Amino acid sequence: MRNYSPTEAHAAWQAGDVALVDCRERVEHEVTRIAGVPLVPMSEFLDRLDDLPTDRPVVLVCRSGARSWQIAEYLTAEGGHGEVGNLDGGILAWAADGLPYEGEPPR
Repeated sequence: MRNYSPTEAHAAWQAGDVALVDCRERVEHEVTRIAGVPLVPMSEFLDRLDDLPTDRPVVLVCRSGARSWQIAEYLTAEGGHGEVGNLDGGILAWAADGLPYEGEPPR
């Protein structure tokens, strides 16, 4: 598993080299989100593993990087999910780095 800084993740996502997947819960996503990033909430993750992209590495996003790290660790240990990464610092760090998002500033 690899930790991506927000700028690394953004550049790789824009280049099409990785897929970002938001694992926050729906209420969090409704308030603040990265446009075009699919939501697979942590509470639904095991039931929705088939929703994860398989054509490139997946970088998981949450609020601070803690939940996404847990899921990335699980997927890495489980195997069979390809390369998995974590957005270090989550959407809080993404916004702090001035990267684009929709909605209210993350809290």
